[in-house]
Amino acid sequence: MSGNSFGQFFRITTAGESHGPGNVVIVDGVPPGLPLTAEDLMGDLERRRPGQSRLTTQRKEADLPEILSGVFEGVTTGTSIAILVRNTDQRSRDYSDIKDKYRPGHADYTYDARYGFRDYRGGGRSSARETTARVAAGVIAKKLIAQAFGGIVTGYVCQVGPVKASVPAPEAVTQEQVEQLPDGSPNIVRCPDYDAGQKMIDLIDEVRKDTDSIGGVSEIVVTGVPAGLGAPVFDKIKADFAKALFSLPAVLGVEYGIGFGCAELRGSENNDIFKSDDGNITTQTNRHGGMLGGITSGLPIVLRAAIKPTSSLAKPQPTVTTSGELTEISTKGRHDPCLLPRFVPMGEAMVAIVLADHWLRYQAIAD
Repeated sequence: MSGNSFGQFFRITTAGESHGPGNVVIVDGVPPGLPLTAEDLMGDLERRRPGQSRLTTQRKEADLPEILSGVFEGVTTGTSIAILVRNTDQRSRDYSDIKDKYRPGHADYTYDARYGFRDYRGGGRSSARETTARVAAGVIAKKLIAQAFGGIVTGYVCQVGPVKASVPAPEAVTQEQVEQLPDGSPNIVRCPDYDAGQKMIDLIDEVRKDTDSIGGVSEIVVTGVPAGLGAPVFDKIKADFAKALFSLPAVLGVEYGIGFGCAELRGSENNDIFKSDDGNITTQTNRHGGMLGGITSGLPIVLRAAIKPTSSLAKPQPTVTTSGELTEISTKGRHDPCLLPRFVPMGEAMVAIVLADHWLRYQAIAD
């Protein structure tokens, strides 16, 4: 199976399955001297971890990372960094009854069509469990861009089903607002609009009790990005963001800036007018989402990803067997009634990885 690596100068390669011994990532291109410990990785892995609230799958995984190489005395050495996150709470028996049935919405059939063989336990490489490795790599990317240019990546949930949040200033949202409510308790839906967030929680509880699931939208914002990252043709940074986000499980749509809203506007309404602030070129508005011609403009990058409802349902659904016979399927196991709260650190990680990669490309040209 090819296609397990992503990036050019900051490059990650992952391996592992949902119900295997663990997931591993090898990160190449990290400069020497970047402070890094296993404890640094824990924050985002905890945010991605299953079982963190009633809104997520109740699979219990500690997700303790082990740095196997590339770090000495708390700093990177410039060599390949290998990180392992072990699986400890697999229940493969939950899938034995459906090993010959195709789950609606999953990659079961397409895996068989492509490889003639598949790991039916939780989806194998198609499982979101694989993203533990990406989130660990994303922590390194976040540290690199923060040190290099003060880049900060902040993701949050802006829609669940028909419930939409009001976030008038995306660039002002902080991770503290995303992770905590004003009283200090956990913000389990990770929406910075707390009134809308409660409605989202109520909706997720409703579909969970109905053995169903619900989709939504996550917004990811990057501040501190300099102008000039990216390229104008095949290596557009917006194209790499799209590939990075689409490579995550359950992502069905990606847009940036005003996105599909541009289809309703005239050019004179859509254009962001340039201005000069003390000699610094910027724009009055940011409908372009921080990217023009595939190159960063220096304004905040604003991206959104549409996430489909969880495909694995306890609710019975019609399907076919691997031999084409009509049957019914009810997926056992532990699954998120809504993927959005745990998607946030996954999306942040892939956006940070793209930025780290393009920053290193930019430095190579500049040097």
